[in-house]
Amino acid sequence: MERFTKEQILAAVRNRYGAVARGQGSECGCSSDCCSSSSDADSKSRDLGYSDKELADAPQGANLGLGCGNPQAIASLKAGETVLDLGSGGGFDCFLAARAVGPSGRVIGIDMTADMISLARKNSDRGGYANVEFRLGEIEHLPVANDSVDVIISNCVVNLSPDKPQVYREAFRVLKKGGRLAISDVVASAPIPEDVAKDIAAYSACVAGASAVDEVSRMLTEAGFTRIRVRPKDESRGFIKQWSSEYRVEDYALSATIEAVKP
Repeated sequence: MERFTKEQILAAVRNRYGAVARGQGSECGCSSDCCSSSSDADSKSRDLGYSDKELADAPQGANLGLGCGNPQAIASLKAGETVLDLGSGGGFDCFLAARAVGPSGRVIGIDMTADMISLARKNSDRGGYANVEFRLGEIEHLPVANDSVDVIISNCVVNLSPDKPQVYREAFRVLKKGGRLAISDVVASAPIPEDVAKDIAAYSACVAGASAVDEVSRMLTEAGFTRIRVRPKDESRGFIKQWSSEYRVEDYALSATIEAVKP
């Protein structure tokens, strides 16, 4: 039996990240006091694997300290490619991807939160990114054409979806043949405790909705993907430990890189 309806989950996620976009809330794994300034966000992003150059390349205000990894590190982006970012937030990963694919490439950011889309568009205008666009939409129902994307990136977003198999089916649909998925996400390294699983705030904080590694692999396989690699990162326990003062989330949640290819 489902603990929450899809509508409840989407509302909780939308409310949480709408508040983040407006500067009124906290993001994945953060208490109300964390990531409250650009320096805090940069410090957290360094812990996630972003370089000082990457942090400097993005427009001020684009990095909200969101995420659980650095999808740029595994995406191997090339000039001229079309990149899709699932749950693009303030646009941070999109702007880094735009520099990697160059003026002949294209980057599309999708987010279901209107405030995030507004923030990302302002950041894009501020940085003068002609090859980036942001679209309002749900990752379960992507406003993107079939077979039109070379690479899909995402950072700690798929775990928030109430219908993860549908997310991967949509990813498969929009990728070109030979296109690749390269995302960072949270996976469950042990069963989620019952009190955490029943906490809607823990779901919107990127913990309660995490899937086990074999479940992620199964969903990707059923969607049609091949060359699947799901690699949890034990070293992520260090920053995940800071995500909650109420729960020992590092005991059952890890950051992971997830890669797959559309044959």
